Amino acid sequence: MAKTDLRIRLLGKALRAFSISGKTDAQIVQDQDEARATGHNRVTDLLLGALVPGVDVRDDTAAGAAGRIPVRVYRPSDAPEVLPLVVLIHGGGWASGTLDAWDWLASSITLRATAVVASLDYRLAPAHRWPAAAEDCYAALVDLAGRASEWAADGARLAVVGDSAGGNLAAVTTLMARDRSGPAIAFQGLVYPATDLTLGSPSIEEHPEAPVLTRRDLYAFRDIYVPDAEDRSHPYASPLLAEDHTGLPPALIQVAELDPIRDDGLRYAAALRAAGVPVRTTTYVGMPHGYLAFPRICRSAPQALEELCAELGLHLAAAWSGSADGPQAQRHGHGRRPATDAQRDPRSGT
Repeated sequence: MAKTDLRIRLLGKALRAFSISGKTDAQIVQDQDEARATGHNRVTDLLLGALVPGVDVRDDTAAGAAGRIPVRVYRPSDAPEVLPLVVLIHGGGWASGTLDAWDWLASSITLRATAVVASLDYRLAPAHRWPAAAEDCYAALVDLAGRASEWAADGARLAVVGDSAGGNLAAVTTLMARDRSGPAIAFQGLVYPATDLTLGSPSIEEHPEAPVLTRRDLYAFRDIYVPDAEDRSHPYASPLLAEDHTGLPPALIQVAELDPIRDDGLRYAAALRAAGVPVRTTTYVGMPHGYLAFPRICRSAPQALEELCAELGLHLAAAWSGSADGPQAQRHGHGRRPATDAQRDPRSGT
């Protein structure tokens, strides 16, 4: 196991002051309101990154499961052609996260993958517990795919990307799309996803006091989102536990070596492969949970972003071509990129 970088250790100590553990529902909701009101400032932009220049941004709404939800749409300023559509689902333990905090990631994907990105502001727990967030994300996906032309995007070249709790919701959304005959999704990018809300991954006990996400906070987030123990094994809460993973889109699954839920991602990759779904899996050595949310601190963030955007470009180009590598062929297991596993160490450049 790699030694933890000093910057990451300091980040972990700083974040302990904002731990969700022990907070009441009212305190969590107050934190959510304060985060929305804060928006961008020099401190948050230093930690989380700022909006990347060269991107046009438009605030809009999309259908949710119980009314419309805010979305933020990003498009490269100098791209006149119709572009693929990427639906981005932010992390934050289903109980935090704002559109502003994910501006850096959304605008970076827009430029590097040359795509329209729609970032979702789904309903948060504890005011809206499972399955509210999952149903919001699916309803928004369907709506955005159908309205893609409003942003000069192509709903037939569709991908979903999510990190952490957003990775959980992205995986669940692809299951819903398959089960409900929804839009064809060409690719899913899952960044340190939570896939088993019964919390059965060995890495939870391996890294109980990890930087950024501790075992205690992991349990707190899970309990806030899915308080009923019986619901935690439902596939729309724990996509790993779905009985059938066939017919799902090709995936990139990135995990962090020092993450309590590292094995959630690795186990989900194994389940997809067993179902015949092509998966690229990368373990980022020495990294904690949330490395892509802290691009100025976590030195693997640029490499992880490049990998994610390269995979988006690969699969969305295939969908555009209409060839044997396109979305219909992908659904039936033809013309896909071989599955791979990798470990990437930012110190060695590999």
